[in-house]
Formats: sequence, structure tokens, C-alpha cells
Amino acid sequence: MERVPVHVHADDPISESGVVSQLRTAPELQVLDSAERDRAAVLLVVADTVDEQTVELLHRLRRTTTAHLVLVVSRVDDRGLATAVECGVVGLARRREATPATLVRAITSAARGEGSMPADLLGRLLEQMGRLQRQVLDPRGIPFSGLDAREIEVLKLVADGYGTREIAQHLAYSERTVKNVLHDITSRLQLRNRSHAVAYAIREGLI
Repeated sequence: MERVPVHVHADDPISESGVVSQLRTAPELQVLDSAERDRAAVLLVVADTVDEQTVELLHRLRRTTTAHLVLVVSRVDDRGLATAVECGVVGLARRREATPATLVRAITSAARGEGSMPADLLGRLLEQMGRLQRQVLDPRGIPFSGLDAREIEVLKLVADGYGTREIAQHLAYSERTVKNVLHDITSRLQLRNRSHAVAYAIREGLI
């Protein structure tokens, strides 16, 4: 059986050592120390709540590692839940429910690219997404992908090999408008460049 390399990061050393000692007994896992963190397939973050410090940590980990993020928190409200997902968290558990078996399931699921969270939190998250779609996105004609019709149209032409000037002529836009559209897409969705934006649109089935 291939063991999942996991590193634990907690907001206090006592919590960290407690979680590490529980996970070391799991034959499915290989618990790494800080020096080996770069080898981790999963990073388990233990925090009190999704506050500014936790969000900053999650953003930093997402930027500096390819590991999947699992978050264990004492308290999480609807805003914190949505923020955690935006930060790239794929697994979430409450501390009071974080038994060794629960953590092992969350870590191994994350390593397979699968999400996990308590059913009531998943229900709250889906309710938030539905409310966002109805109240904010639908009136503006924006799907959950975050791309509106004009942006999709521009990306289709980029995918077909058109340059900025050709896209502007084809759509009767100015070249500045086309550049602004592409800049907005890459900035908002944290994409690296035009090619990355096209790959994103293809992956999401938008073009």
C-alpha cells in the first residue's frame, strides 16, 4: 500500500503535536516534518477559525505548494466556509469531530483529488452557491465559471489563433477593450496568461 505523505501545520504546538501523534499510527499515512514539507501530497492545517491569519496561511500554502489542503477548525460560519473553499481547501472537518479515522479519510480523499466535509456544511455551502447564483450572477448574466458571454467570445477567438487586433476587428471592439477583457479574466481567476485562460475555458467546457 502506497502511503500518503502529509504534513501538519497548527496554530499552536500542542495541537500540532497531538494531531501528529494520532496520524503517525495510521498505516495509510507518512507524516512529514517541516524539513520535508515540500514532499507532502496533503497539508493538514489546524486552526481555531477561518480568520485573517488562517486565510493568509492558506493563500501562502496554495501559492508555494501543489499539495491538497485539508482544514480542521473549531468554528466556521458561512462566510468562513466559502472563504476556505476559495483558498483551495478540499477537505474540512470540525475539531470536535476530528477523530483519527475522520482525519485519515479526509487526507486520503484529498490525495485522490476528492473533497470531503460534514454533510451539514456541504448543504450550507451549496445553499450559499445557489443564493449567489440567483441574487448576484444571474442578474448580470454571469455563470458559475466566472466568465460572461463577452469573455467567452474573446477566449474562443484566442483559442482559434487570432491576435488582439484580429479579435478587435472581428468583434468590433477596440484593441484596448480586448486587452482589458483578457487582463480581467487572468487577474480575476488567477490565471497566468492567455494560454492558461484558454486551457481553463476548455477544461470547464466553456469553449
